[in-house]
Amino acid sequence: MVFPFSPKPPPFTATTLIARIRTAFREFPDERRGGNRQRYTVDDAALSAFSVFFTQSPSFLDYQRRMQRRLGRNNAQSLFGVHQIPSDNQIRNLLDPVPPETLFPVVAEISEGLYHGGYLQSFRSVFNTLLVAFDGTEYFASQKLGGDCCNQRTLSNGATQHYPVVLTPVIVAPGPAAVVPLAPEFVSPQDGHDKQDCELAAAGRWLARWSARYAPWGITVLGDDLYSHQPFCQAIRDQGGHFLFVCRPDSHPTLYEWAADFDRLGYVRTVVKTRWTGKERLIDTYRYVLQAPLRDSDDALLVNGCERTTPICTSSAPIRP
Repeated sequence: MVFPFSPKPPPFTATTLIARIRTAFREFPDERRGGNRQRYTVDDAALSAFSVFFTQSPSFLDYQRRMQRRLGRNNAQSLFGVHQIPSDNQIRNLLDPVPPETLFPVVAEISEGLYHGGYLQSFRSVFNTLLVAFDGTEYFASQKLGGDCCNQRTLSNGATQHYPVVLTPVIVAPGPAAVVPLAPEFVSPQDGHDKQDCELAAAGRWLARWSARYAPWGITVLGDDLYSHQPFCQAIRDQGGHFLFVCRPDSHPTLYEWAADFDRLGYVRTVVKTRWTGKERLIDTYRYVLQAPLRDSDDALLVNGCERTTPICTSSAPIRP
């Protein structure tokens, strides 16, 4: 599924953020069969769960329930529009059937609000682009709970463990402690038999769904060695993006052979920088090679490579400007 472009959003504030999320929550499917005992609505459950993440306080809902009993009102209602706060078990029962993809367009609108509001300017880095880091992460594991989206592994005791894996693109930058999450992409068991195949397949789906939305912003995709292969690199370039990936010698022998030849011919550029960490004096040596083939083929993509080595010096004196 390819999500359509959305119009330029209104000014991005906490009020507009909560209002957009509330609208999305009202559209959540309700898997209950009906009856007279449906005390809580799905959007109340979703808003209650969201309020915990918004305030970053796991005790927020418990405090609101006690406030409601004591004073007849609570902040969850005034801040987030929660009519009645369900229990934790009720929240799980109501929200577990909701597909996570339901919220992906909302995640995209949040990042667009930040972009159009100018809040991402401080994140611009290499060649004035936004750095989008790709990585897969496992966020849950169980021997009892599983589903169609879960991968499986066999433990040493013979038991089967179910675990979902998700690709989590985030906008990062040197310096800021905060990151901006973009819509994720789930890794399915059908994507491949090893980590590399699975993550690359999920990353390819993410590019197909989202790159047309983000490429005009000027992005550079970051990732480890498993992304550093020509089909994926070419897909990023075809969408108008750039990439900066780890490149290991064992997986890219041709590139390293060319780099060695360039070194013998004196074509490798070297820059040396010293810095004081507060505890150690470090010397960083950067070596650059330009326009080397990524693989051994006539249609190989020509890339630029950079290597940094940092031996530790014995001096304990700080570096003077």
